[in-house]
Amino acid sequence: MAHKKEDIKGELYGDEVREKLEEFAERGWESIPEDEREEWFSRFKFWGVFHHRGGQESYFMMRLTNCGGILEPNQLRAIGEVAREYAQGPAENPEFGNGWIDFTTRQSIQLHWLKLEDIPEIWEKLEAVGVSSRSAGGDTMRNISGCPVAGKGEEYVDSRPILDEIQETIRDDNDLANMPRKFNISVSGCKQGCAQDAINDIGLEPAHKFIDSEETEGFNVRVGGGLGGREPRNARPLDLFIRPEHAVETVRAFVEFYHEAGNRQNRSKNRARFFVDEHGTDAIREELDERLEFEFETAGTDFRGEYTYNAGKPTEYGAHDHVGVYDQKDDKNYVGLSVPVGRLSAEDAIELADLADAYGSGEVRLTRRQNPLIMDVPDGNLANLLNEPLLEKYSPEPNPFVQGAMACTGTEFCSLALTETKARMARLLRWLGDNVDVPDDIARIKMHFSGCTADCGQAMTADIGLQGMRARKDGQMVEAVDVGVGGGVGEEPTFIEWVRQRVPADELPGMIKNIVEAYAALRSEGQTFREWVDATGHETIVELAEPEEVEGYTDPCLADGKQSWYPFDDGESPAPTDASGQPLSADD
Repeated sequence: MAHKKEDIKGELYGDEVREKLEEFAERGWESIPEDEREEWFSRFKFWGVFHHRGGQESYFMMRLTNCGGILEPNQLRAIGEVAREYAQGPAENPEFGNGWIDFTTRQSIQLHWLKLEDIPEIWEKLEAVGVSSRSAGGDTMRNISGCPVAGKGEEYVDSRPILDEIQETIRDDNDLANMPRKFNISVSGCKQGCAQDAINDIGLEPAHKFIDSEETEGFNVRVGGGLGGREPRNARPLDLFIRPEHAVETVRAFVEFYHEAGNRQNRSKNRARFFVDEHGTDAIREELDERLEFEFETAGTDFRGEYTYNAGKPTEYGAHDHVGVYDQKDDKNYVGLSVPVGRLSAEDAIELADLADAYGSGEVRLTRRQNPLIMDVPDGNLANLLNEPLLEKYSPEPNPFVQGAMACTGTEFCSLALTETKARMARLLRWLGDNVDVPDDIARIKMHFSGCTADCGQAMTADIGLQGMRARKDGQMVEAVDVGVGGGVGEEPTFIEWVRQRVPADELPGMIKNIVEAYAALRSEGQTFREWVDATGHETIVELAEPEEVEGYTDPCLADGKQSWYPFDDGESPAPTDASGQPLSADD
């Protein structure tokens, strides 16, 4: 028997949802029948519209989509203006105020505190500059990830045309809108591994192979990667090498196979990683061989030995991310800013767009580490750009903790999360930067914070991974964190090993301080954090990872924020509200 969500989607899904959403928006929040709301909220996700969690009724998040992280000139400005006008909630965040955008780990953007009645007008403003929210959520193909500097940086295989064709011919195909679950696609042509093929449902990684005595460029194919539910999988190789001209049809063949044969009964076991578990790579390869007309080649030689992106290698091996100043292949430069936990105020987003216009081409690109890049900066403009005040705030040369940080949405808006993440991580980064010394040759300590085991913050791949939990402290329920170490992708992808569980959130800074100071004191010369974890051993690190309260750190919401309508407000929820944001009366 199909899961009940399949019945909901079977009645209406995909592009057709938009018309109904616009009808509800015209009539207002109260026009959605109360007993049908969960069904409609599930459908709305296809158009990137997510209802906020309990206590925030009538407020929505909108996730945008921009294939491979590209924001063309004027697009970021339009997004910032929408955030300034519409993303204003009834309560302020103590770290970020009101009205901001969030960069995501799939190279896109989220807006919060939106009113249903404003959605059509928001779409009009964004779509006027080519920004869409279609297929940004729900059981769909999510934003396609790739190297954020594809077409501008050095690539072994030109990936940008492939990304665009996948977007236009596969992801935009409404016949494939209703997937068994969300589905992630990545294509990377560079040798740094920044599309993270290891954690995608299908990933194309650059490779080469001698065919008829000639070196041939192309991709190796991996399937079934993913992180959530404490059941992570690395994407597994299909022993299949494909030429660039066959890339799109290969991706389509696997998408269609999963679309047709994926499990639609058990939603806890129907992501593509479980699909690969069930069928096995040999059978999947045979199935694709039947669906595709070109002659298959066994896998070529990949470049995983050269991967540096979140790969745990020393800095001198190459770029670990895109933060900093880098050469483009056209003799211009791109400048990567470090935005702590990926949150940027609306005003700063607009200023960033202005700087991109003034000093570059106006194009901004987004990375999988929640950071923006200003593209196409001539040498003559570089010094003045780097002297701009905004680049002091979001530095291309941040401290190692800021540069390595990522965080998901957390309990601020997410119904799945168990802890608040972004404000807590912002305070944690500030405290660590002021109180913990890191060896000069360490440019980043990668800390990733997920509010729950769904792991949207990619904690499983971090140097230090944090996942939200709850615990009792002094007889009270408090927000807590499970802590693991030693994750990373690259040549040998590994997931973190847990060293402490249910650490009260106010003892987390002291614990991380103890781990990092032990690393600084005990490491061999040039040893990265991941290498040190491997060499030190699990039992020793458990002993070193002692939780501890510290001076100078005040947790933003130690009390169990899951029980409040908003983690930073102890009062009564103002929701639901009308179109203008005024609370609706509960009287009949």
